[in-house]
Amino acid sequence: MWFGPGVEQGRNILVVEDEPLIAMMLEDFLETLGHRIHASCDNLGDALSQCEAGGFDLAILDINLKGELIWPAASALKARGVPFVIASGGHVEPPPAEFADAPLLEKPYTIDRIGPVLQQAMATA
Repeated sequence: MWFGPGVEQGRNILVVEDEPLIAMMLEDFLETLGHRIHASCDNLGDALSQCEAGGFDLAILDINLKGELIWPAASALKARGVPFVIASGGHVEPPPAEFADAPLLEKPYTIDRIGPVLQQAMATA
């Protein structure tokens, strides 16, 4: 099984994505790469609750959740020192300057792009 270059297998990952089919595909890719899904959230409130509770190694954050921007959750993760990846379908403003160093995963997701972006996120933690 391939886990991606430099990415330890078995990471617990929080997935924050408001499109159910995209979330399922991303979860499948992550599990194929040897990781576990800690939780999956489709709204900012649930994402903030998960960020406060912790218990995961890394998060993948969709920028726009049904019209709400993910930045409060990104701030909570940054304050706790938890690495995250920003996921975007494009057509959005650039991330705020405080998140400029967070790796970006552009949609559509592909399994071959996930490993390197996870490695980048863990390296910046």
